[in-house]
Amino acid sequence: MCDDELIPPQADLTEREWLRAGSEATAGGPPMRTTGRVPQWVNRRTLLGGAMAGAALTMLPSPAQSPASAAPRLGGPGAFPFPEHPNGKGEFAILVTGDAGTGDEAQYAVAAAARDLCRSEGIGLAVGLGDNIYENGPESDDDSEFQDKFEKPNSGIDVPWLMVLGNHDCSGLIPGSGGDPSRGDREVAYAATSRRWYMPSRYYSVPLPAADPLVEFFAIDTIPWSSYVAQLDPHYRWDGPYMREQRSWLDGALRASRAQWKVVIGHHPYLNNGKHGSAGSYDGFKIGNYTSGVHLKDMYENVVCGRADLILSGHDHTLQILEPTARTGGTRQVVCGASAKTEDGTAHFGHPAAWQNFSDHGFMVLKVSGARLTIDAYTVDVATRKATLAHRTRQTRPVAAPAGAHA
Repeated sequence: MCDDELIPPQADLTEREWLRAGSEATAGGPPMRTTGRVPQWVNRRTLLGGAMAGAALTMLPSPAQSPASAAPRLGGPGAFPFPEHPNGKGEFAILVTGDAGTGDEAQYAVAAAARDLCRSEGIGLAVGLGDNIYENGPESDDDSEFQDKFEKPNSGIDVPWLMVLGNHDCSGLIPGSGGDPSRGDREVAYAATSRRWYMPSRYYSVPLPAADPLVEFFAIDTIPWSSYVAQLDPHYRWDGPYMREQRSWLDGALRASRAQWKVVIGHHPYLNNGKHGSAGSYDGFKIGNYTSGVHLKDMYENVVCGRADLILSGHDHTLQILEPTARTGGTRQVVCGASAKTEDGTAHFGHPAAWQNFSDHGFMVLKVSGARLTIDAYTVDVATRKATLAHRTRQTRPVAAPAGAHA
């Protein structure tokens, strides 16, 4: 969640239990721990004030649940095309942003700085790593916030954007809780009307180029594995049909991929030196099926590590390029969640890092060729809307051979 939001007092509360715990604490009970940079109960009062409205929404019929498969849908009329050939430098160049959807000045500044690079770098694709519509996600598939917090800030970055769901996109009674995954269907539906926003399903893959892929992106929905609250809908429980089907799909898709480079994109990181911590111990929790992210940790370790070259994540409002290790099977974790918000300037954990920044806004550019995979990290000065190349990491050897490759 955001720097100015509360986290639950204990793991795996339901949203109603969480709200009740907040009410008891404000009435003189023991203090609830927070993420720590604002007066303790400011947002809690706001949440309690909106609880009745949220409770009324929960009585409405749920949207149709997503299909088990990740069958793609067409984008909106005049959708920007996927690049089928490398740019003039012989690379596919991809803009990477995360946690961007505030509609505030910082989002506009980061997008403006990125826009200036798009032409010089030959960027043909972009990635949005979740928390696309702060603070509660969209209220419908034509919510005006899609314009205010995505289309207008990114005007001029006229490429397809591979979008994934964040915890704020799936808010329930509590903003950012991830307590209503079905809200994410509104973002899937929005893709049918946008030229930029690409989200054919809640999870999906995109090979580039399509006919003979050099790189393939595997977009996943991490929310029901790592929501701040326990999921009540059996469909979205950590061991329910939706999560089982998604895990099976990802396992099979990685196995079948013919791409030289493989990139998994999802909101929650596997490893993270920022304040939210890593999967299995998010925000200091090490128990329960949801708040700690223990089942997402298991999925990353048993399905992704050693098979994908990169995990691209947001959630923590930082910029981190961590080192691949034996623990990750050679897979590199990248955290890019500082496209509208920043953190406290401090590394909270010690996973080996090639480079990391905990205080600046920024974005990254991923460049892929047959010879190498390059990650350029940029910091952005919000006042001047200018980007500075802060770090470059290259790797030349894919983690795993593509399906059908000769030894």
